[in-house]
Amino acid sequence: MKLWPPKTAELTYVELKPARFNMTRLSVNINKVALLRNARGGNLPDLVQVAKDCEAFGAEGITVHPRPDERHVRYADVPLLKTVVTTEFNIEGKPDPKFIQLVLDNRPDQVTLVPDSPGQLTSDHGWDTVKNEAFLKKVIARFQAAGIRVSIFVDAEAQQVEGAKKVGADRIEFYTGPFAHDFPANPEKAVEPYHRCAQLANELGIGINAGHDLNLDNLRFFKNSIPGLLEVSIGHALISDALYFGLQNTIQLYLRQLK
Repeated sequence: MKLWPPKTAELTYVELKPARFNMTRLSVNINKVALLRNARGGNLPDLVQVAKDCEAFGAEGITVHPRPDERHVRYADVPLLKTVVTTEFNIEGKPDPKFIQLVLDNRPDQVTLVPDSPGQLTSDHGWDTVKNEAFLKKVIARFQAAGIRVSIFVDAEAQQVEGAKKVGADRIEFYTGPFAHDFPANPEKAVEPYHRCAQLANELGIGINAGHDLNLDNLRFFKNSIPGLLEVSIGHALISDALYFGLQNTIQLYLRQLK
């Protein structure tokens, strides 16, 4: 684990000082727990119990991303989780008819819309909010009518943030894969488009979430650079770290980076 703050980041850390005082929630994505369960069949590890434990260990939300092939979280898992999650329940996915009905039937606190194609290994790009304006407006309005907050997955581009506001989303979730990839070489350059787009989102009055490849090395720098960051959703890195540090300790380590 790298020491914080790195010397190369000191100037940016000061310049972005107002963001240091944001309260950012940690939502734990438990997809990889379900993937491990599915590898052997049965119910080990118990996904519902893990969700309850994550909350007991300090997680401020639980995220699931059921995909059509159900290779990790299954559609049948969602109603079971809905009955036990006491913090914030976030369901991610591409809004095809089956996903839409799943969300409406279970009414999570938040739905995060992603533009995944069938069989996609992992989410690797955000919505084109301009090209998909009519579709997104229709879907978002349907979820909001059911009392569900809607976040949409976007790249750190001004046009996409403006488009998210235009289609009526309550929040955006920045796809942070490019940031994580570029962070080791040049933290300031890697975060700059996200900082700029976050300022725009704040001006437009749309909330900010973030997720993808955030980890113990880059999370604090990202959080301190993004004004108004409300929530991060972290799964792969957190569950991987838990193999070494234990789940309870790992959640506390991630919370420490955010607070």
